[in-house]
This record gives sequence, C-alpha cells and structure tokens, in this order.
Amino acid sequence: MPPRIAPPTTLASADMDALRAEVRAFLADEIAAGRLTPWIDTWLTRWDEDFTRRLADRGWVGMAIPTEYGGRGRTHLERFVVTEELLAVGAPVAAQWVADRQIAPSLLRYGTEEQKRGFLPRIAAGQCCFGIGMSEPDSGSDLASVRTRGVRVDGGWTITGTKVWTSGAQHAEAFIALARTEPLDTSNRHAGLSQFIVDLRSEGVTIRPIVSLSGDHHFNEVVMDEVFVPDARVFGTLGSGWEQVNSELAFERSGPERFLSSFRLLAAEIGAIGEGRLPARTDLGRSVARMAGLHALSQNIAGALQRGEPADIPAALVKLLGTTTEGDIVDVVSTRLGDEFSPGEGESASAELVHLLRAGLHQRPGFTLRGGTNEILRGVIARGLGMR
Repeated sequence: MPPRIAPPTTLASADMDALRAEVRAFLADEIAAGRLTPWIDTWLTRWDEDFTRRLADRGWVGMAIPTEYGGRGRTHLERFVVTEELLAVGAPVAAQWVADRQIAPSLLRYGTEEQKRGFLPRIAAGQCCFGIGMSEPDSGSDLASVRTRGVRVDGGWTITGTKVWTSGAQHAEAFIALARTEPLDTSNRHAGLSQFIVDLRSEGVTIRPIVSLSGDHHFNEVVMDEVFVPDARVFGTLGSGWEQVNSELAFERSGPERFLSSFRLLAAEIGAIGEGRLPARTDLGRSVARMAGLHALSQNIAGALQRGEPADIPAALVKLLGTTTEGDIVDVVSTRLGDEFSPGEGESASAELVHLLRAGLHQRPGFTLRGGTNEILRGVIARGLGMR
C-alpha cells in the first residue's frame, strides 16, 4: 500500500465545539476589556507573558501535558481547538508558543524524568519560555550541515557555535540546541548529531538582536562560546539528534499557525466587503475554501498525533500549502487596496485593514522560510511518497 499523504479524517466532537465556544467568549471579553488587540502573525510578533499566564490559569497552556507533570492531561485535538481560536483572533501568544507547541511534547518523548519534572510544570503554568536552537548562519533548512560542536568535558559538555533566527531568545530561559558531537561521516551526514538543553543565561552565551526592516525585534543570533552543559541537560540520546529534530518538526509544521498568520487580514477584508467599503471579489470563495481545507488537514494531523501515528509528511504538506496561502492573502489585499480602497477619516475598520495589511507585508517574506523552505518541504513530501 502506498504511503498516505494525509491522515484519516478526524471530526470535531461536541466537547471540542463546546471548548471552542468557551475560548471565543474568553477572547471576546479580553478584547472588550482592552487587554487584547487582534493582530497579524502573533505567535511570533506579540510576546505577552501576562496574557500567557491568564491562559494558563484557565488550563489552556500545556493542555496535553499529563497531570502528573503539572498539565491538564487533555488531548491534542482539544489543544488544536484552543490554539486555532487564539490565532484566528490574533492573540499575543508568542511567550508560550515554542514551549507549548514543540518543547513539551519533545520532553515527554525524549526527556529524562528530571527534565520533565523540572520544565513541564513551569511550562504549563506559563512560567517557562523556550527558544529553538536549530538554524545556523550557513545551515537553515539543511540542518545536517550544522557547525555547532559539542565537546565532552568532565561532568558534561561544552557547546560552541552560532544559532540564528532564534525568535524570543532575548526573553527565553533556554533552548534545545542541535550540535555535532561526532566527526562528520560524509556517507551519513545525519549521524553524530545530538541535542542539549542550553540555559540562555549561562556564561558564554551572547544574544544579538536581529532587527527587521520594520524596526521590530523578534529574531536573534545566539552565540555560544564553550558554554558548559551538564550531563543532566543532554536531551534524548547522544547521536540521535536528527531523529529527534524531525520528530519535533512534525509539531512545528502541522499546527494552525501555518495557515492563520494572516487570517485577521482576510477577516478584515471580508468585513470591509460586507459593509460596502470594498467591492466584492469573485475569487473570495477560493480563499475561504483554502482555509477550510487547511483547517481540516491540520485537525486530521492533530488526530493522528493523538493516536501516536507519524505525521511528518502531512505536517510538511500543511506547512507548504498553508504558508503559501498566508502569503497569497497578503498579496491579494495589497493589490486591492492599492487600486480600490481609500479609507475615510474616523473609519476605524478601514484604519484597521490598512494597519493589518502593513503588518502582513512586513511579515510575509518569512511565511515560507521559517520551519523549512518550500523547496525543502517538497523534497520531504517526495521522499515520503517514495518519489526520490
């Protein structure tokens, strides 16, 4: 039987629908109270630890972490519902995003008991933020070419190298760094890689901001100069870093953040059309249909993850199709506003659309880069289908 490119269909249950309504009511209250301003790409651009703790108080951070580790013991599908609603509104979720999305499930799968008990309860409480230590200046999508080195020393390891595009490193407590711990074997470039939990406050760590053209600071370069990492912070199995990273990427690539980053812009465009301030477009249904299809695929992957099934190929598909859709939404609205839209003074909805578009144009170049370029993702899908 040929491999499946998408998991079996997972339908929403009554409990999921009830949870969705609960989250929507909470977010409506947050907006009404002025504690939340909907925006674009907020899982990267809006860091608000107070909001994260309010979510944690409701049990909406670390939802899939077992109760024995301080979580709520809920399903991946329930977590999917909450994250989708947060992203659809454009809530400020960057503070918990990496820790909740991929670090927690990776800790549950590969972490030691000490690591689980040290980090998971604090992640679930919204008190521990993580970054990602994968990409390097010359090793983005090709992670097998990382130059960061781990050298065995008494009681642990020293890590030397540079990671780049590390979002939130200026706030985060730690990241999980991919490093080469054995000499490169040119016949098997994926061998000899390991992961380490690096405290970003350690001696030898330098965090340099990468400021975007918009003036925003989300990304960083993290330089590690012989940073000591004790044996207790080796993550998973030495030499198995490649397998572990790919497992982590299934969580990174498959979620609703891969197609909802520009959703607020689409919603604002539809609102402007409904109020007669922007002419209807004949292909609006196509944009909505693409969103609906990506929602279904991402929900199906959440179901597969809940069942413990591999999801690397469908996750790559969500990321490929989803980030392309996000960019297309920005392009369509940008083209329309340039020719057809002139907001009048005092029209708050019009101003919102223009501001969201400006933010979308700033963020759009990164949509198809982060988490793997489209070219790399097509290769992942092709290999998974036995085509290369």
